[in-house]
Amino acid sequence: MKSRMNCAVAALGTLIALAAPAAATEGYGDCKLFGKAGVEHIDTAVPGQFTVIINLPAVGEFNGDRPETISTGREFCMAVNIANRLGIDKVVLKNASFDSIVAGQNKDFDIALALISVTEPRKKVVDFSTPYAHGAFGLAARADTTIDETSIKTTKLGTQAGTIMVSWAQETLPDAKLSVFDDTGAMFTALAAGNVDVVMTDISVILGQVSNSNGRLKVIGQYPSGRDTAGIYPKGSKQKPVIDKIIADMAADGTLEALENEYLAPARGGLKPEDVPIWKY
Repeated sequence: MKSRMNCAVAALGTLIALAAPAAATEGYGDCKLFGKAGVEHIDTAVPGQFTVIINLPAVGEFNGDRPETISTGREFCMAVNIANRLGIDKVVLKNASFDSIVAGQNKDFDIALALISVTEPRKKVVDFSTPYAHGAFGLAARADTTIDETSIKTTKLGTQAGTIMVSWAQETLPDAKLSVFDDTGAMFTALAAGNVDVVMTDISVILGQVSNSNGRLKVIGQYPSGRDTAGIYPKGSKQKPVIDKIIADMAADGTLEALENEYLAPARGGLKPEDVPIWKY
């Protein structure tokens, strides 16, 4: 079943790094709905709407350049299906920096979805949802480069601020020339411009961006992260038990798998995580 609702732009000001997120889309977009509506209930952060913090760009997860343009994507439609099971027909997206999300600096939201790895330090400032995926560090390079498992150790490497990949690269690839970018878009722009030779982020994002590059980029490898991927709640969220139950139910009834097949596979252009070489370090 498909449900489409009108998307309206909320004039919420300009996004400032580490400040309250701005700009929003409202509604269910073009998401497929699974399961019964209204089987659970919470008191949402903002009455009458399910508010989701995101970090763009995220091809395959939230398809669109700005929150108000998003109508499909795995994580977006996951949020929509959570809202549907809560009996809420208004989903509002707010873009924020990844740094601010994992530092617990955002307010008035119900869940943040941004391919976030679960770590013990982050648990001190935010609460994590039931995991819904298992992450890996994907690697992308320009199509004409020849970087391999050995040469990456001394190459110009880019990754995103606030992610666990920053400390991982510093510890595991200490001879690489590491550049840290505020967001995914700036990181891939630097790669295209030749300012870095390789970028590293979640394998899902890598596959989506490479597929969307019109042949200018390629996937060269991946490192296992050993980390679960989960959503983030404000610390002490009273809504966590209910939303956790819905996520667990969606895993058990096949909804999460259906959303991955529906929205990630097309965004990846036939690329699959299992087909990407696993590199040793």
